[in-house]
Amino acid sequence: MSATILPFAPARDPSLDPLIGLVATGMNSVNAVILDRMQSRIPLIPALAGHLIAGGGKRLRPMLTLASAALLDYAGARHYKLAATVEFIHTATLLHDDVVDGSELRRGKAAANIIFGNPATVLVGDFLFSRAFELMVEDGSLKVLKILSHASAVIAEGEVDQLTAQRQIATSEERYLDIIGAKTAALFAAACRIAAVVAERPEADETALDDYGRNLGIAFQLVDDAIDYDSDADTMGKGRGDDFREGKMTLPVILAHARGDEEERKFWRAAIGGHRTSDDDLAHAIALINRHDAVGATRDRARHFAQRAIDAIAGFPASAARAAMIEAAEFAVARRY
Repeated sequence: MSATILPFAPARDPSLDPLIGLVATGMNSVNAVILDRMQSRIPLIPALAGHLIAGGGKRLRPMLTLASAALLDYAGARHYKLAATVEFIHTATLLHDDVVDGSELRRGKAAANIIFGNPATVLVGDFLFSRAFELMVEDGSLKVLKILSHASAVIAEGEVDQLTAQRQIATSEERYLDIIGAKTAALFAAACRIAAVVAERPEADETALDDYGRNLGIAFQLVDDAIDYDSDADTMGKGRGDDFREGKMTLPVILAHARGDEEERKFWRAAIGGHRTSDDDLAHAIALINRHDAVGATRDRARHFAQRAIDAIAGFPASAARAAMIEAAEFAVARRY
């Protein structure tokens, strides 16, 4: 993949603070919807859902729905329920992911499946998906329903594609980008696009916001995958080397394998195949990744997609919303957690 890397030059370290400040009042309304709709007469459901929903996540996707609405000067209230819908879809996928991956940590604490068990975690994920679809129907827009339901299907396809690529050393960079475009970027794109629908803006604005969200989502996932080999567990909020032990072919591994000699590739075949997964093997994998600057190259690619996100909203008038969305893209690349 060829990419022109355009360096960012912010006056300070990029932060999500402008985005958080921009949408703070609106997020109070979103959080009220989330709290109300995660309730059930079955006590285990709000207990398990609340374990993750209240677990310190960035809430980036619903914030992007609100920020996109602000970018368009939307003055209504429909986007609050839809932002909650986006968060329910995201949370449901996280619950299912943790079961599939056998994760022990999520956001720095025990994953729901460790505390509540796999069956309950899967079923509560299903409950949250169902709540999301209830909220979509309540909104009443077939276009919104089409966008979010399609994104949900694409996310599931991406997760299955990632599962089939697991422990497959021949996974290409192109396939990897297809996987993260589906499992992560599709919801970012939908979260932004629906704001243009409720604001009744033209198709060009929908497309611009979709492009912003999609490219931001790819950049975000690229950095997530770099962090797995570049940060400690306390910083990441999950176990360091989880991707390595699960045999996930993320970009740092794809690049290190491609750039390595035959001895290194032999190690990668054994490691991704599940035969070398000890702490010493992880340390060796990190050393190889560092030798070939695979984390740096992954962040460079993330920077390319973040710049594409920024370019996608360049046609909108300058505003606090646009500035916050630009800085969110910069933060997605610079972050260490």
